[in-house]
Amino acid sequence: MATLDSKIPGGELKDKWTQYRSSVKLVNPANKRHLEVIVVGSGLAGASAAASLAELGYKVKVFCFQDSPRRAHSIAAQGGINAAKNYANDGDSTYRLFYDTVKGGDFRSREANVYRLAEVSANIIDQCVAQGVPFAREYGGLLDTRSFGGVQVSRTFYARGQTGQQLLLGAYSALNRQIAKKQVKMYSRHEMLELVNIDGKARGIIARDLITGKLERHFGHAVVLATGGYGNVFYLSTNAMGCNVTANWKSYKKGAFFANPCFTQIHPTCIPISGDHQSKLTLMSESLRNDGRVWVPKQKDDPRKPQDIPEEERDYFMERRYPAFGNLVPRDIASRAIKERCDAGYGVGASKQAAYLDFADSIKRLGENVVSEKYGNLFEMYEKITGENPYKVPMRIYPAIHYTMGGLWVDYNLMTTVNGLYAIGECNFSDHGANRLGASALMQGLADGYFVLPYTIGDYLATEIATKPISTDHPAFAEAEKSVSDTIDKLMSIQGKTSVEHFHKALGKIMWNKCGMARNEKNLKEAKAEIKALRDAFWKDVRVLGKKDELNPDLEKAGRVADFLEMGELLVDDALNRNESCGGHFREEYQTPEGEAMRDDKNFAYVGAWEYKGPDSPAQLNKEELKFDTVHLAQRSYK
Repeated sequence: MATLDSKIPGGELKDKWTQYRSSVKLVNPANKRHLEVIVVGSGLAGASAAASLAELGYKVKVFCFQDSPRRAHSIAAQGGINAAKNYANDGDSTYRLFYDTVKGGDFRSREANVYRLAEVSANIIDQCVAQGVPFAREYGGLLDTRSFGGVQVSRTFYARGQTGQQLLLGAYSALNRQIAKKQVKMYSRHEMLELVNIDGKARGIIARDLITGKLERHFGHAVVLATGGYGNVFYLSTNAMGCNVTANWKSYKKGAFFANPCFTQIHPTCIPISGDHQSKLTLMSESLRNDGRVWVPKQKDDPRKPQDIPEEERDYFMERRYPAFGNLVPRDIASRAIKERCDAGYGVGASKQAAYLDFADSIKRLGENVVSEKYGNLFEMYEKITGENPYKVPMRIYPAIHYTMGGLWVDYNLMTTVNGLYAIGECNFSDHGANRLGASALMQGLADGYFVLPYTIGDYLATEIATKPISTDHPAFAEAEKSVSDTIDKLMSIQGKTSVEHFHKALGKIMWNKCGMARNEKNLKEAKAEIKALRDAFWKDVRVLGKKDELNPDLEKAGRVADFLEMGELLVDDALNRNESCGGHFREEYQTPEGEAMRDDKNFAYVGAWEYKGPDSPAQLNKEELKFDTVHLAQRSYK
């Protein structure tokens, strides 16, 4: 078993980051001009990191598979971004944000990283306001805030229902400034397909130009991955269809440990599935639970329309079960509560797999105009998709796969187990434990990119000043490119009878049915065998259309699905190994009499970091023990 050094600085928790920044190695401006950094991904984490590193003077290359950095999936984040500024004067503080995040993650995150996140959160709002991000404001002009799940204060800053898009425009403008100054070279429509290691250090990537199909070699003194999560391993999720695990997975196979892959988040407020034709699901922001009340009829299989069911015959079950937090319990708890009511026969809609999210009380109390000012674009989106007016009829919601808390293992510096390879934002595991609180994804992405990585990467690059740019003719680049080329040729040569989409959909059904909202040993073992059989079938019978030396979305998807088929098995292994319930990982064998998650802190208070051991060998589990010196371990309660 490998030894995992988290490199957490010494001293008091509240002083660690300040002391680190005061003592970290620096690179002088003249030397920065000769150091090259590759950033893969252009969402909030990638764009903010690239802009910040370029502003410092480094030469930066940015890669994204979209046609523009503006199309990164960060635009889909709706509800808001957390920050401990206490503008509402309701008792918020850095410590409270830290505590809420550790508790919300069911005590499976690293204290030092979470405290740093809470500490720098306030800076993010100032940064974004200076960029012109149009946060919502109160009548007097002050920034407005609202609440999200798992907290009892209003710390979430927002821009109606399009916060992610507005924040990304801010980061994108900063990135564009550096592109114009020629500090950043932007490679859109390029996908990273391999990591290049030389003498144990990340020294570049192999990327495919998605327009021409050409493979390209790119050198960097360091490589930063900002490639998002792997929720699409479940096929149906709230993620954009292009979101994938490939960059992380290729890095995992080159020595980067993959941590806690089974920690996948279920979001409670999604528009329910309408049929087999769907390729993705639509999220309705968690912010709606500020003013919307979740309920089901008290009568099983009630055929009546919601407006015909009187108040005394409605079960506001989250308010009943969790009176202290009500509808604003964390996502994992709300999701399981909705599933439990539907499974018990109280679901609504044609599928009976939904609950109501009702705004009638808020509209009566506040007026339709006020509700429209807060949530108007979300209501419009819901009506366009469902044909129902949520001002008149309650929304119907059901849980769906959303964010992934697992990702590449990183230390306090955000470096993986490969020297010079960093992972930031959703593609690392570091800040959310077993469940992410709403509005914390945008916070982490921008914290990593603007305020953490620019310090920590300098500590590494200070030791690389003497390293001259390595020619891409180096044998390691040639070997990596050949590996990519061979895989593409293999995919193109199979010429089977079954579409890539078929295999992805089949994988998603296995994952959702047997490793989704609820898991048990029997189903997980069945899932492992079924995924292996599906993977074997894929490599024998997949049909990839088109040619490799051209724009070929089918080939792109085939490569991504091939990686999902491997990654899915690791996710199941991790879920099988973790014999406890915590956050988004709910093992049916481990629950309290009330149906809540039951942790096992004695045996599982660790980060499970998986090490690749070859194509025919099982991955090796390495453990980073989690120490809680500041927060007292306790059973989560939101009652």
